[in-house]
Amino acid sequence: MPMQCDIVTQERSVFSGQVKSVSLPGTEGRMGILPNHSALLTTLGYGEVMIRPTDSDQELYFAIGGGFAEVQPDKIIVLADSAEHADEIDLVRAEQARARAEQFMKEGVPEDPERYAQIQASLRRAQIRIDVSRRRGHRRAMPGMSVPEYEEHNN
Repeated sequence: MPMQCDIVTQERSVFSGQVKSVSLPGTEGRMGILPNHSALLTTLGYGEVMIRPTDSDQELYFAIGGGFAEVQPDKIIVLADSAEHADEIDLVRAEQARARAEQFMKEGVPEDPERYAQIQASLRRAQIRIDVSRRRGHRRAMPGMSVPEYEEHNN
């Protein structure tokens, strides 16, 4: 018996379909969700979501930047602060974002706690995007950059 899975952000629907299972990065650790799971509402951390669709033997991977998940026996809804399929991640851009955030951190901790939290969130979001993209072997170049230029840039 499959279950419906939806991953959404404020901007768009990232995934919607029938699945066999979902693995989520809960704030208290990873959790696996199968059909007929008990009802649950939980917070999500930065991490990787893995989905096993019913119509394929391949797994799908997404990088998410926190949020919430509502689980029902026949449905799971992931309300993510940010979410991208592994194929959508631009590795060069993610590495640049990480470098910028690291530079801000090296320059000293901002006096404004809200600004510091934003920099930390940017760093975590960039790192998870890089990790998911590299683990899944996906490489996207920046617009206008050819694959050989991209590979040369990253070696």
